Amino acid sequence: MKTLVTGGCGFIGSHIVDKLISLGHEVIVIDDKTAESNEKFHTNPKALYRYVTISDYREMNGFFQDVDCVFHLAAESRIVPCIERPQDACLTNVLGTCNVLQASKECGVSRVIYSGTSAAYGLKNTPPLHENMQRDCLNPYSVTKTAGEDLARMYYTLWGLETVCFRYFNVYGERQPFSGHYAPVIGIFLRQLQNKETLTIVGDGSQLRDFVYVQDVVNANILAMNTDNQNAFGEVFNIGSGENISILEIAKLVSDNYRFLEGRLGEAHNTLADISKAKKVLGFDPTGDVKEWINKQLECS
Repeated sequence: MKTLVTGGCGFIGSHIVDKLISLGHEVIVIDDKTAESNEKFHTNPKALYRYVTISDYREMNGFFQDVDCVFHLAAESRIVPCIERPQDACLTNVLGTCNVLQASKECGVSRVIYSGTSAAYGLKNTPPLHENMQRDCLNPYSVTKTAGEDLARMYYTLWGLETVCFRYFNVYGERQPFSGHYAPVIGIFLRQLQNKETLTIVGDGSQLRDFVYVQDVVNANILAMNTDNQNAFGEVFNIGSGENISILEIAKLVSDNYRFLEGRLGEAHNTLADISKAKKVLGFDPTGDVKEWINKQLECS
């Protein structure tokens, strides 16, 4: 199968590229290498890389010729930069996603798998969070990423392009971003430990988060690529572990040297994915354990 991965040099995308290569698929990667949180961009010598932006349709649409399946991960993917530059979020996450879908449609791509966010649930919904809950988008990041869901659904219902949309919860694992104040929290804690700094916990640490291992996310994408279940297309699926843990407990796993910072407004206190739909329709079965993974990282450091 010939596949294309947008954002394939990043955290999750590069793992998907590696998995596709290991399965014997041909892989094209589109990435403009501008993600601010990445210390490095990851490449696989067996993949073909094109360093272009998805916001320029004429620059990128030719690479979709003869592609069977597209994995769309390229995005402005950090909340604070999106708040600071909402126009960039709209350009990449809305126009860019429309470009990917249109190029797929015009070039005869069979399926597009869209990587979205659990930020769609906002503050109004009480965990466990399931896909038919009301959306509550609180910032340009969640607004633009859920707009991508709507576009994907429209391309399926209007033109028959098979689309599968995921809402990722807190993804962790190898290659996770470490830089900046708004990198994923586990990455921040491990960076602070490595630098012999005091761990900083936003708020009182009682916030509960559903942490999902990156290889479970990869497996969800492969399941979506291979499914022949018609109930998957034009649909949204939660991708989480189905369990949650407090930020304070995560911090204590890393170090007993920590301090508390002022909490952030507009941030959900608890997240927990209801993954029953992904289990039923796609056969999704996460196996990662965040505590075990952190302990393994500490043993290796």
